[in-house]
Amino acid sequence: MDIVGASLEAIEQLKKTSVDELSEKEAADTAEHLSEIIRQLGHAYYVDDNPLVSDGQYDFLFRALQDIESRFPKLKTPDSPTHRIGGEPLEKFEKVAHPVPLLSLGNAYNVEELRAWFERCMRLLTDEGANEESVDLIVELKIDGLALALTYQGGSLVLGATRGNGEVGENVTPHVKTIRSVPLKLKGDPPARIEVRGEAYLKLSTFEELNRQWIESGEKVRANPRNTAAGSLRQLDPTSVAERKLDFWAYGIGPVDGDAPGSQSERLSWLQSLGLPVGPHYALCSTIEEVISYCEEWTERRDQLDFEIDGVVVKVNSIDLQDRLGNVANAPRWAVAYKFPAREATTTLLDIEHSVGRTGAVKPVAILEPVEIGGVTVSRATLHNADYISERDIRIGDRVVVKRAGDVIPQVVKPVEGVRTGKERIHHMPELCPECGEPLVRLEGEADYRCVSATCVAQQKRLIEHFASRAAMDIVGFGEKLAVLLVDEGLVRSIPDIYRLDAEALLALEGFKEKKVANVLEGIEASKQNMLSRLLFGLGIRFIGETTARLLVSNYLSIDELGKASQEELESIHGIGPETAGSVYQWFRSAQNRDLVEQLKGLGVNTARLASEAPSVSSNTKVSDKTFVLTGTLATLKRSEAKQLIEQAGGTVTGSVSSNTDYVVAGDSAGSKLGRANELGVPVLDEEGLLAMLEQ
Repeated sequence: MDIVGASLEAIEQLKKTSVDELSEKEAADTAEHLSEIIRQLGHAYYVDDNPLVSDGQYDFLFRALQDIESRFPKLKTPDSPTHRIGGEPLEKFEKVAHPVPLLSLGNAYNVEELRAWFERCMRLLTDEGANEESVDLIVELKIDGLALALTYQGGSLVLGATRGNGEVGENVTPHVKTIRSVPLKLKGDPPARIEVRGEAYLKLSTFEELNRQWIESGEKVRANPRNTAAGSLRQLDPTSVAERKLDFWAYGIGPVDGDAPGSQSERLSWLQSLGLPVGPHYALCSTIEEVISYCEEWTERRDQLDFEIDGVVVKVNSIDLQDRLGNVANAPRWAVAYKFPAREATTTLLDIEHSVGRTGAVKPVAILEPVEIGGVTVSRATLHNADYISERDIRIGDRVVVKRAGDVIPQVVKPVEGVRTGKERIHHMPELCPECGEPLVRLEGEADYRCVSATCVAQQKRLIEHFASRAAMDIVGFGEKLAVLLVDEGLVRSIPDIYRLDAEALLALEGFKEKKVANVLEGIEASKQNMLSRLLFGLGIRFIGETTARLLVSNYLSIDELGKASQEELESIHGIGPETAGSVYQWFRSAQNRDLVEQLKGLGVNTARLASEAPSVSSNTKVSDKTFVLTGTLATLKRSEAKQLIEQAGGTVTGSVSSNTDYVVAGDSAGSKLGRANELGVPVLDEEGLLAMLEQ
């Protein structure tokens, strides 16, 4: 059996059997089997930069081995993977012995384990007279990168080494010197010799740009920034490393000549004073409950960052208390990594189906062997479009990496090519619509294949669902299932049919009682009085999102007036580009669409601009008619609050930076939008600058 199959089989078996139920002989056999699996997986991950299973699956196996060795201490062999930290150094680099080992961290996977770690610390410290009131904790974001030890002598960088196995690493000094955020000479009054410990990583925006370049040049795309950063530092040619544009932040110090500050928070400040970058968003906490709140906050906020974090590092702040707590095996007692739920997993791509959207776009959908990611079982994932599949050489039958980030639909990231059997099949887009059987077309310059049939039932279902959705007409009780049912039953063939539904027709449907029918009809009736911008968004006109719908309505008194506008007139509206203007203009040129609007008017649906949608009368000429883009985390305002303030002052907020953008408002951890603004020369404001402009 291949190593991936052995890993998955071991995970399933361990889920069924408790360690406490194993005899010593069974435990010995299991430990030996797990050790071999983990060694092979570790070699693939750390040496070959080719992870075969997800981090969560690897962690599960590793913890199982730790549990066995904890219950049966005699089974812990000198070559057990639990002694190791990271992977072996590569032969192609000079080996470097670390003067003080680079230890790894113990992990806490939930709040209970985090509290248990703190209680263990306090039991040890209480014996020496400490109490909870005197023990501060510091929390730092755990960036998902590659650990480095940088040695400075006389203030100059003389050595850059990877962690390797914790005892011995690799000399990558020429490569480290290409990382622009690493100072070649320290500022201020540095000690005669100091080892700085930190993490090399790739920004997400940089990673996306590198993948785009690799796709254009026909190279293989990479799965994630962490392994790309690791692979970059293992390039023989330092100029190749420079092209990857790695970044670095420092999180601590190793051996140092002379005195160093007495707390972790002071050490971070000291490192900054020496000209070294440190991780953002670290905080001092006086209680474990504050730590838990911080961890829970960043579990939700991590997608706001332009780099990947896989958890939060929690440390006892005092260096004296750290020394008293000491280390256990290969990890410090005084620190722990709170790990976020896994967002990636590997599974089998069983098939590729094709779904038809409300605009006729036919999207490939991955049918997966069900896999758990972050507490959710995933069996379907997006594959975006045909180009995405071919560029990544994703084949039916492949083992694939699947990622689920936040609330985003799960997506297939890449295949695991190293475990292919030769039975995998190349995907081909269908020539005919999978719903109505009409030929598909692909317009020049577009990624999607489309069904252009006006009678395609699948498009009708998606459009009806979209029209009734919360962001559009917000018809209570009218969701996806009802949209599909009504179209299938022939009760709704177009949007106006929604307003022709009556109690008799709905009561005839299975599962519909009088109260449910009354609620649906009440929701339909209430939607007739909605704002015009909601109706415009709900009609499903291509390129018309919620913001663009509000912008158009602020310029026209009614849908009739908008329908009479020329394309040139629409393009003259600040914030409306040629594609959007052309889409709106062409939509209203269709006799079928104009008839749809007349039907809605006849059925009592509001098609005029309400007073609340009228453009702001503002004397603030600095904001009025200007287009803003918000990025990053603002100091005091939520993005929704900043957007509301700008719109109240007569400005417009859009989601992407272009030559038509007047200002970008950037907070902490601003991402690729800030980089795009700098490329285009768009003025950048911080929150203070925005508020000053709004006060004019």
